[in-house]
Amino acid sequence: MPQGEEKISGNLIYRGRILNLRVDSVKLPDGGRAMREVVEHAPAVGVVSEAENGDLFLVRQFRYPAGEFLLEIPAGIVEPGEKAAETAARELQEEIGFIPGELNEVTRFYTSPGFSNELIILFHARDLAHSPRECDGDEFMDVVRLSRDQLKDLAESGEIRDSKTLTAIYWYLSR
Repeated sequence: MPQGEEKISGNLIYRGRILNLRVDSVKLPDGGRAMREVVEHAPAVGVVSEAENGDLFLVRQFRYPAGEFLLEIPAGIVEPGEKAAETAARELQEEIGFIPGELNEVTRFYTSPGFSNELIILFHARDLAHSPRECDGDEFMDVVRLSRDQLKDLAESGEIRDSKTLTAIYWYLSR
C-alpha cells in the first residue's frame, strides 16, 4: 500500500471568515518534495429534508463564485462549539422554515480533497414541523419543493450542479 505525504513546512497565505489558504512543502513517498496548496475550511453539514409524502426541500440561491443560481440542499458551516446535528437543525430552520422531529447522520465526504479539507456531514431530516424562516442577512434564497421524479430529472439533466446536493439526491433515490 502506498505511503502518504509528510508535511515539512507550511505557510499561511490568507486567513478569511470562511476559509484559510496555506502552501505546504511535503515529502513524497519516494523521498522527493512537492508544494501543496491547501484550502482550510471548517466542517459543514448538508440536509436531505424529507416531507411526509417523500418530496424534498431545496433552496435556490445565487452563488457568486459560480456566477449563477443553484438548487441546493439546506447546508451550512458547523460553528465553533456546535455539534453537527445542531448545525443541521439550525440550517433547516433558517433556510426552509422547518424543525426536524427526526435527524440522522447519513454519511461524511470531502468536497474537493485534491486541494481542500472541507468535510460535509450529510443528514436526513424527517417529521418536519413548520417554524419561521430566519435567513442570515447576506442570504437570499427561495424554497423549492420537489418530488422524487423531479429530483431525478433535474439531477440527470445537469440542472443540479452542486456536488453535495447531487450526492444527497443520489443517496435519497437509492433508498
